Amino acid sequence: MEYMTDPVKHTPGHILCCDCGVPISPNPANICVACLRSKVDISQGIPKQVSISFCKQCQRYFQPPGTWVQCALESRDLLALCLKKIKAPLSKVRLVDASFVWTEPHSKRLKVKLTIQKEVMNGAILQQVFVVDYVVQPQMCGDCHRVEAKDFWKAVVQVRQKTLHKKTFYYLEQLILKYGMHQNTLRIKEIHGGLDFYYSSKQHAQKMVEFLQCTVPTRYKASQRLISQDIHSNTYNYKSTFSLEIVPICKDNVVCLSPKLAQSLGNMNQICVCIRVTSVIHLIDPNTLQVADIDGNTFWSHPFNSLCHPKQLEEFIVMECSIVQDIKRSAGAGMISKKHTLGEVWVQKTSEMNTDKQYFCRTHLGHLLNPGDLVLGFDLVNCNLNDEHVNKMKSDRVPDVVLIKKSYDRTRRQRRRNWKLKELARDRENTDTDDERQYQDFLEDLEEDEAIRKNVNIYRDSTIPVESDTDDEGAPRISLAEMLEDLHISQDATGGEGESMMT
Repeated sequence: MEYMTDPVKHTPGHILCCDCGVPISPNPANICVACLRSKVDISQGIPKQVSISFCKQCQRYFQPPGTWVQCALESRDLLALCLKKIKAPLSKVRLVDASFVWTEPHSKRLKVKLTIQKEVMNGAILQQVFVVDYVVQPQMCGDCHRVEAKDFWKAVVQVRQKTLHKKTFYYLEQLILKYGMHQNTLRIKEIHGGLDFYYSSKQHAQKMVEFLQCTVPTRYKASQRLISQDIHSNTYNYKSTFSLEIVPICKDNVVCLSPKLAQSLGNMNQICVCIRVTSVIHLIDPNTLQVADIDGNTFWSHPFNSLCHPKQLEEFIVMECSIVQDIKRSAGAGMISKKHTLGEVWVQKTSEMNTDKQYFCRTHLGHLLNPGDLVLGFDLVNCNLNDEHVNKMKSDRVPDVVLIKKSYDRTRRQRRRNWKLKELARDRENTDTDDERQYQDFLEDLEEDEAIRKNVNIYRDSTIPVESDTDDEGAPRISLAEMLEDLHISQDATGGEGESMMT
């Protein structure tokens, strides 16, 4: 018979704190935690209140020695920036945890709760939690100082177009607004023939040049001028200039292509109509509905100009219109437009209604015209065409009249227009009396061309009541589904300032 014994259970012994006499588990210091904290403060030397600089204009924080960074409230980037302000004192302790303590966004205070550890008294490790208060002090950064000065710039982008109409510039303005390309500009100045964009850095100007090259057919030249230099540190201060030239063709221009270019585009006729200018020039042949796209490189290799000035547009009345069913296509012909219909029309000038003189022509507007409609076009018979390509053409190849677009009552269209566009904040050197008429032409082009409308942010005008998509004349209008609501930050989400959410 074997004698069984129970296993011996070893329990840790307790000792008394040498200061207060409280029973505690043995530790290297033989002192309780309360007495140890009263004798040793491991957060000593770490500042409890620190100032941090913040720029109101660009919403950036200052990071020593000389950089400004953009951080959201209670983000990891802002927490790292706050910890760097006390990096030297924190190197003497072990950082366990760091987190933000919520404060009011407008209180100009940031609170960070830190948990640190440090070895004290014979190897005992003490942990402590405390809060560091950061005071946000306003300070304007160097970039915003230069913006406020309004005369300081390091790079300028000069955009020019040698035309008498600003349709391309109005379209370009809306693209810049849509993609926010104006945010880094110091100043935008409107002068005769174009716009000037001023920047504080060359990189921002180069980004703008690349954007313009992707949106409109352009060519550019770059130059720089030496402002100052330091021979000791081998640093140079330059002012850069980027000169961009947009192709001198606008929407609704009648152009004459060179024979070589017309043959390369599918043996199309030399007399064409520009229906749209985006990243390429979109042309249509009013005699065959053949379309072609010309990019910037092709245009500068085979340049051509507009035959008529926009002010030379004359109003015609349609006397007779018939649709051409069978379109004869030559060998090697290009693509045919599916959005247009070829028509043969007899028209008469509204200024010559007391005569019997009529003009016959083919047009790409066969799907829009009916007898009695008014249409705008160019009279090529009675105008002086000073173009080298037209002078070499046979007279039977030049049409008598080129119709551009159907005419509607402009006053009624303006009154029923329930949408609006935003504009760039720019300095105007001189305002032309013809600018308002050209701007109204651009708005009408947006209503008539859906392809251009896709690239533009259109905002609903709450002051104009919503009506049907077409008026009594059938003039095209923009549907409500294509409009955006214009947001005003000053208004409450309920529609007014401070209205109650409960009704």
